[in-house]
Formats: sequence, C-alpha cells, structure tokens
Amino acid sequence: MNVQETQEQSIRPGDFTWHFWPALPLYPYGTRRTLRKEVVKDTVWTFDQVQGILYAVVPIRMTVVKLKAGGLLIYAPVAPTGECIRLVKELVERYGDVKYIILPTLSGLEHKIFVGPFARRFPNAEVFVAPNQWSFPVNLPLSWLGFPTKRTHILPEDSASAPFGDEFDYEVLYINLGRGSFGEVALFHKRSRTLLVTDSVLSVPEEPPEIVQLDPYPLLFHAKDDVFDVVEDNEESRRKGWQRISLFAFYFRPSALEATKLGKSFRDALKAPDRSKKAYFGWFPFQWKEDWKQSFDALRGGGRLFVAPILQTIILNQAPRTVLGWADKVARWDFERIVGCHFDSPIQANPRQFRQAFDFLEKKLSVAEGGFSSHQRLPAADFEFLRELEEMLTKLRITSPPREKL
Repeated sequence: MNVQETQEQSIRPGDFTWHFWPALPLYPYGTRRTLRKEVVKDTVWTFDQVQGILYAVVPIRMTVVKLKAGGLLIYAPVAPTGECIRLVKELVERYGDVKYIILPTLSGLEHKIFVGPFARRFPNAEVFVAPNQWSFPVNLPLSWLGFPTKRTHILPEDSASAPFGDEFDYEVLYINLGRGSFGEVALFHKRSRTLLVTDSVLSVPEEPPEIVQLDPYPLLFHAKDDVFDVVEDNEESRRKGWQRISLFAFYFRPSALEATKLGKSFRDALKAPDRSKKAYFGWFPFQWKEDWKQSFDALRGGGRLFVAPILQTIILNQAPRTVLGWADKVARWDFERIVGCHFDSPIQANPRQFRQAFDFLEKKLSVAEGGFSSHQRLPAADFEFLRELEEMLTKLRITSPPREKL
C-alpha cells in the first residue's frame, strides 16, 4: 500500500479546507490536498500541496526534520489544513512536538502567508524568520500578518548561535532591489546531508508529480492543443499537460506559445466542446507550436539543477557578487541531496552541481551558442518576455539595470 492509499483511508470531512484562501487567491483556492513522503528514513519528510494560476499548477512544499534530541523542525510551512496538521501530528506522536518553524524567505507571500496560522496549531514552537522581512503593497509588522509576537525571532547572523545550530548550518542570501528585497535561507541538516532551499535552485521532472495528479484536470486542460481539442485522461495527456505547465510557470510566455487574438478567442469559446465554468466557459486563448517539446527538453536539461529563468533575468543578476559568494559558502557543505519548495524533490545533487547552477552570473560561461547559453542550455527565444518585463521594471525604476557578470 503506497502513501497516497494510506492517507486516503483516513480522510475526514473538511480535511482539505483552507478558509483563508482569499488572502492569496491561488488555485485550488479553498480546497488543498497534502501528500507526505519520507525522504530520509525516520529523519526527513516532505509535505506537498499545489498552487497555481489559470490551472498552471506546481507543487509547493514544506520539509520536516527530526531533531536528534527529539522534536521536529519545520522549513517553509504550507497551508495548515486538517489533513496537513493530522499528518504532522502523526510524526509528533512518534518523534516529539514541533520545536522550530522556519520562514526562509523575505517576500515570498506564498510561503509567508501560512506561517502564522501554522504556528497557532503548534503553540510550543519557536518561529524563526529570515532577516529584513517586508511585505507588499504595504510593509506591515509581522504581528499584523499573524505571526505570534512572543514566539517570533530573527535568525541569528551566525548559525551556530541558533538554538538548533548544533544540527544545522544556514546561509542567508539578501539582495536589496530598491523597492523591496529578495532573500532566501539555505538550511543544511548535517546528519542526513540534506540541503533545504526555497526558490534558488530546482529540477523539473519529466512526469507530473504525484501531488499534481491527485486532481488531473489542470494537466488535461493544458494538454489541449487548441480550444476545440478533446483530451482523454491517460498518462500521455497528463505528461503533456505537465510539461506545458512547466513552460508557463518558468517563462510566462514561452516562445512555443501563440496567443489567440481576443476577439477570435471569444468567438471560439462559443463553439468550444466544453463551455462549463470549470473550463472558463470555453475560453482557451492560446495555441502551442509543434516544436513546444524542444523548449521543455531544453528547460529540463535531463533533470539537471538550475536557477529559474525569472530569477536569472530579474532578481539574481542585480547582485552577482553577493549571489556567487552565497553559493560558494553553501557549496562548502557536504550534502548529497537537495529538497526545494517547488517542482522535483528530492534532487540527488552535490555541492559542485549546486554551485554550477549559478554559472550564468559569470562571464566565462555566458557566450551564446546557437541561441543557447553554454551551461544552462535554455533557449534565448524563451527569455524574450522576461527580458521585456525586465526592461519595463527598469524604466519604472522598480528594479535597477542588471550588474555586469563577474
């Protein structure tokens, strides 16, 4: 019996309900499933949910680590639904209470929004947050965002000073973007040789993750070639939908996507085979080119570790020296796997592979060859929309021009 079957047997009414979804109205809104998996026996577990826009759904993940002296540490909480909390409490019964909750990002609302509600379910847990927290559009105190005032602390600059410093090392990446900032805490669990990251690096699986397949409708929606296509629910359709969702998630407007003119898209909607509310009343305003699979294969790169295109284009290129210095420090740790908050997990990767993912910030590997960068192998054409977005944000003085590569 697999993990999903075991969890299905203990489902209770209301288990999937997330009442506070209007605060961040992302799909699947008020109903969220949770899937727990053991990564390292009796030591590390992941809890996957999904989130997305326009059915472009991807995993969002929290990680739970058993402490040597008993108790649990939680990295990047997800929505504390009844199902999620019950699955955590099953671990609590075996290994001890939740002692520490870590918010490893500064502005990642999709992670920050769950910390306060999650912490309230475990009143003995201390909450530690990355320094230089801020919120948009109004910069509010953490207590106004639901964080427990007396139990919330800023992570010490030196990881050895943290109450869990004997088992974990961490390094904080901080970039001042002008009107805001970006930050991430890379957390290394020494005993299991596991590196936890939020958004900095990831890997894309060829097959749709198990959590995404619990409700296959988004996969089948994006498997359509056009508004008139009727897709069967099978492995091939689910794979096709997942791979296109990945292109949406990373590029927003990949080169293999052709937008349908607004008037035509509404006329086509009137003739669509499925005009239900679930299918957006037949509205499907794009078509995929025949060579779309080439873009996905280039993005995935055989499952290699890489930095998301939007971070490459708009965020991390603001401070190459800072980012590479942070990556060098993280790469000194002797980890053998990486658990990120999105897409594939766990990723079997070593420090060299982690550091190599940031080579796009260095001149020595930035020479274009046939439209591809020499290391990342991402098609230049797929970056077109992100480049346009970068130029617009620079003109509006929301971000600064990218710094020169090192």
